Amino acid sequence: MAEKLGVYPVFDIEFLISMQGKVSHDATEGLVPIAEMETFEPSIDGNVEEWTPMDTKGWVRRLMTGKGFSISLSGKRHEGDPGNDYVAGLALKTGTECSTTTAIEFPNGDQMVFDCVVNVTKNFGGDSTAVSGLEFELQSDGKPTYTEAPVT
Repeated sequence: MAEKLGVYPVFDIEFLISMQGKVSHDATEGLVPIAEMETFEPSIDGNVEEWTPMDTKGWVRRLMTGKGFSISLSGKRHEGDPGNDYVAGLALKTGTECSTTTAIEFPNGDQMVFDCVVNVTKNFGGDSTAVSGLEFELQSDGKPTYTEAPVT
């Protein structure tokens, strides 16, 4: 059985992004890291259907009918880094130009690959004495592929 995720420093998680748009989830060759990211916040959204049949005497029934997630990342703008440049370059784009594939590699070797829409919320700016920022969301587009690390 593969080692389960437990306590680990956040910096051991790596985010990779395709600069070619959507690609196969089978391999992460060609995906590049995004330099200078400092924080990330995952958020999972569930679609819950509710109904109140007569036989429940007023008590609501519920069923999870769908899922989605987003990951907000923030850090510094790093001109010259391929991943950072690619994300920053999506700031004023629309449509499928903002669709791509992303991978998250966890410290234990597990990997999650998913298609997403990149929503850039800041690609420059900050305090006069600060390094210019880069902030964006990776919003899931379909079901992710989760692969556990091989058992050794």
